Amino acid sequence: MAIAGSILILGLALLSCVADGALHRHIGLSHRRGLIDGGGAGVTVFDVTQHGAKADDQTDNAEAFIQTWRAACDSGVPAKLVIPVGTFLTGPVVFQGPCKSTEPIVFEVQGKVKATSDLSEYSSGQWILFEIINGLTLNGGGAFDGQGGAVWKYNDCHQNKQCQPLPSSIKLSKVHNSDIHGISSFDSKYFHMHVTDCSNIWVHDVNLTAPANSPNTDGIHISNSDGVNVTSSQIGTGDDCISIGQGSTNVLISQVFCGPGHGISVGSLGKYNNEEDVNGILVTNCTLHNTTNGLRIKTYAASQPSQALNITFKDITMDSVKNPIIIDQKYGSRKSEPSRVKISNVHYQNIKGTSTSDVAVSFLCSSLVPCEGVELVDIDLAYIGLKNMTLSGSCLNAKVTSGGTQNPACH
Repeated sequence: MAIAGSILILGLALLSCVADGALHRHIGLSHRRGLIDGGGAGVTVFDVTQHGAKADDQTDNAEAFIQTWRAACDSGVPAKLVIPVGTFLTGPVVFQGPCKSTEPIVFEVQGKVKATSDLSEYSSGQWILFEIINGLTLNGGGAFDGQGGAVWKYNDCHQNKQCQPLPSSIKLSKVHNSDIHGISSFDSKYFHMHVTDCSNIWVHDVNLTAPANSPNTDGIHISNSDGVNVTSSQIGTGDDCISIGQGSTNVLISQVFCGPGHGISVGSLGKYNNEEDVNGILVTNCTLHNTTNGLRIKTYAASQPSQALNITFKDITMDSVKNPIIIDQKYGSRKSEPSRVKISNVHYQNIKGTSTSDVAVSFLCSSLVPCEGVELVDIDLAYIGLKNMTLSGSCLNAKVTSGGTQNPACH
């Protein structure tokens, strides 16, 4: 079952969207041979307890984890690293490739991996880092405890633009051909997962949770990556359930239950110079419950030029959601200089449910580069807020076409 830059497919579900004559296909794979459990004959198991790790909730196991990883990664045989049942404390740790086997390496977490809470130990922006790996399976039914509750009070990013972000729980950097499933992450200090400079990443059947008031605890943040797929998962956090940042292409989000949190977002975009475009995003068959935003595209005012295009939101259920459909091109600022992020070919199809805000569709697009090719088809939202008001839509600097039910209509 070797993979060399490609993955054999057992199950395939084709989802497609058409935007201005261009066909953008997102292929959903129910199973990926070679990136699954890794429990077959010929797989060598590397148990962290055999390299000195202790499940006593006191010992810092970072060195034992690294020794186990190096033994597995450098073995040259199909390998599985196992963290057994128990609570294993660890500070920041880097699992670095490339590994010598042509088979995917399996990282199986059966127990709980618990973060240390002393921020002076974290010199970089993450707790658990996987990097430079081709073929990684992360699974096992276990959990990552970020211990965010001990340090969220030190997060001042809401008022300090030069703040130092707290470390994310799990980061994938330059990882290709990866399957992540059957794990949980809770109380991350910052992002639960950060996927950057990666390709062909499958995240499914995961549970990511943090309190609704926990700062910047995005479920999954994606940037500079191609072919990231997040499916069949539950995410409830204090920030975006999923945020799709600059340089993200061919991203599929499907069958995700989001809430609480800030919804599913493209952006924020335009904060930094020389950002790469976002292109080819499909969000489908998702439910948002009690979130402060629904489907959001957000860009900074006074930004450098870039684009966000070919984005489709379809078959979405809103349950008590504030701002169900929103484009905000003055995110984070009310500067008079407009955003230069060009938004185009955005499709909202079959969006139904309830809104807690009386403005259920809000497009605040750039006056310099107005939104183009925005389509609203079968929008059916009902207002359940406390005020005795009529549901409405507001579309500023946006070229919108509509079809089917329009509740509310966009003006």
